[in-house]
Amino acid sequence: KLAGKPVWQLAGLPEPKPVETAVTVSLDTPDAMAAAARETQGRLLKLKLGGPDDLARIEAVHTARPDARLIVDANEGLNEGQLPAIASAAAQLGVVLIEQPFPAGADDALLRRPGPVAICADESAHTRAELQDLARRYDAVNVKLDKTGGLTEALAMVRDARAMGLGIMVGCMVAGSISMAPAVLLASLADLMDVDGPLWLAQDVAHGLAYSDGMVAPPTPDLWG
Repeated sequence: KLAGKPVWQLAGLPEPKPVETAVTVSLDTPDAMAAAARETQGRLLKLKLGGPDDLARIEAVHTARPDARLIVDANEGLNEGQLPAIASAAAQLGVVLIEQPFPAGADDALLRRPGPVAICADESAHTRAELQDLARRYDAVNVKLDKTGGLTEALAMVRDARAMGLGIMVGCMVAGSISMAPAVLLASLADLMDVDGPLWLAQDVAHGLAYSDGMVAPPTPDLWG
């Protein structure tokens, strides 16, 4: 604001444009998740997993929404025996990314990554300090500004991760548009965006981000940036 320039310009980023974001389908029974997927706008869905019916959950959502690409988020909840079956079936079920299958710090099994679908670090990834180790186990990292400490470190982390050959997803916590706005600026550097946090709030901040059909518009000056 003091410089009279937008943040994207000061950060050396392209001018932001509307971008596709993943929209979460919450953990439930396979039938309930399929029903929720039918009602969810957009063509990039993020499925929360957690239990013995996980493969059935993915299959049910894919049947309900064969047009959608799927991210599956295990939230550290799989064991070493479950992942190979999910990974081998995933590509045929529209899955483009499997997020954090094992607990952070207990992911040595990923030194022998199974299947054709990329595995992404989430709870294991915070700042650039972990990248060298993560690059041995994961194909991609989920960069969340809440964990990096802000936009400056997130930019550095994305660029270092790219240099190491890692894919990039920019993610979020459940939070309002003021938290999402800086993350939206990173879209030009990311493979996937997951910034649907405001959609889960009863009330967003004033001048919040505009979401429509799985797309999110960049922030207006009234909001941030």
